[in-house]
Amino acid sequence: MMPRTTTVECPGCPPLRALTFDALGLIKVTESRGNSGGIPQVVERWGDADSSKCVLAASVDDRANDPVCCKNCSFFLGFQVLIFSSFAGSGDCCACFSVALIISYTFDCLVFHSLQILAVARKNGTIEISNPLSGDIFVSISDFGDGDGHPEDDDIAVLHIFKKRRLVGSCSLLTCTTKGNASLRSVDIAPTESTNNGASNSWKVCAAGNVLCAKVHGSEKHALFGGKGVEVNLWDLESSTKIWAAKPPPKNSLDIFTPTWFTSATFLTGDDHRKFVAGTNSHQVRVYDTSAQRRPVISFDFRETPIKSVAEDHDGYTIYVGNGSGDLASIDTRTGKLLGCFLGKCSGSIRSIARHPDHPVIASCGLDSYLRLWDVKTRELLSATFLKQHLTCVVFDSNFSDKG
Repeated sequence: MMPRTTTVECPGCPPLRALTFDALGLIKVTESRGNSGGIPQVVERWGDADSSKCVLAASVDDRANDPVCCKNCSFFLGFQVLIFSSFAGSGDCCACFSVALIISYTFDCLVFHSLQILAVARKNGTIEISNPLSGDIFVSISDFGDGDGHPEDDDIAVLHIFKKRRLVGSCSLLTCTTKGNASLRSVDIAPTESTNNGASNSWKVCAAGNVLCAKVHGSEKHALFGGKGVEVNLWDLESSTKIWAAKPPPKNSLDIFTPTWFTSATFLTGDDHRKFVAGTNSHQVRVYDTSAQRRPVISFDFRETPIKSVAEDHDGYTIYVGNGSGDLASIDTRTGKLLGCFLGKCSGSIRSIARHPDHPVIASCGLDSYLRLWDVKTRELLSATFLKQHLTCVVFDSNFSDKG
């Protein structure tokens, strides 16, 4: 039985492809086809239902290719073919063999850098690297290896796959557990048995408290972390050093201090790592500028339940906020003004929001088991697809095109 799809009176969705992840470890692929607007349908389901494999975090490198690498490799490959032809004509077998090896390596580089990669962190402590187009798993590693942590009391809270650190045959991952054990590692991508491999750099994000949220900046040189008892803080990933930490707001007019409890965070723009926003368990949204001060430059409340997810828009100042009671809204972080709420309230906590890289669409999902697609301009619901399980995360495939 296929998941139910709720249709609404609207033009429909532009061509898009979204991947959702749920509490039973399943990955479901939803596609919308038709340039005039289509109804999203579930086209694939990967994995077997198992609560121990609940997806805690996911990250995707869905670039079609590395423009710089592929341009250089393509030019180099063409140059090598000319040299090979020249040596082949001269009858120099040794030279031909050497050039052939170089051509093979360059071709492998071209193929690998056009490879899309999906990383998924599960409840049982494993991280799977797979193909987001087919669901085929390249490699599975354990995040707990020889450490003292156990999946039951130190879950993976953060996972990011680096797009700008790809080497032939490997990828780079950033992980962080709830106890603040961060690791930046290189992972060989090969269809072999589960293993830990590659260089690794580990550090502690916090001495106490639980890390609940993090975000890697678009430059992939900085990352911010926050959580319960963990003030939001900024790290330099190249040196693994903390370069800034927030200062908690002062007591309110009733002389009451609000405990530190960050639930979500994101950078406002890919051009400036100093500006970011964080949501709290006390339904507050805080905007920070590390070049200005350690306390929020602006802070405002949103409804009455904890903020569960925030996502940035392309304009650098609009954010999308979802909370524990299913409210979803867009807010101007320059003023704290509520721009508007999205029409059609969700019936459960919103756990993930994703902005489409090209279309004016956002996706939201959460505990009501629906994947919802919204128009960011009109804030109207485009579609709602029932996916049966509690959803933990959603990502878009930015390279999807409708060829049907």
